[in-house]
Amino acid sequence: MEIDQPSIIRKFMKLKKGDSIIVTSGKDRGKKGKIIRVLPEKNKIVVEGVNLVKRNSKPRRQGEKGQRVVVTAPFNLSNARLVCPKCNQRTRVGFQLTPQGKKRICKKCKAIV
Repeated sequence: MEIDQPSIIRKFMKLKKGDSIIVTSGKDRGKKGKIIRVLPEKNKIVVEGVNLVKRNSKPRRQGEKGQRVVVTAPFNLSNARLVCPKCNQRTRVGFQLTPQGKKRICKKCKAIV
């Protein structure tokens, strides 16, 4: 009997949609951007203006030409670091228990992200 892996294991990601990040490795190393989509089952993120690839699109109507479209592709979460909004440095994400619940914090300046 095979077990469906994604339904059993629920991934937890420290980065969320809307966070600003910096790319730490790959062809876009050093670029900054904002997360526009998170894919926890694949452990990947999509960042605006980073990892741009060209895709060929077919013509949809008769007489229309096909074209090449530039889209942002997902890349692995381990190749990105959070940029702290307070100290403006790339940092790791920690957690702190508060009366309101569990909050994400910057490991460098201890500010709530």
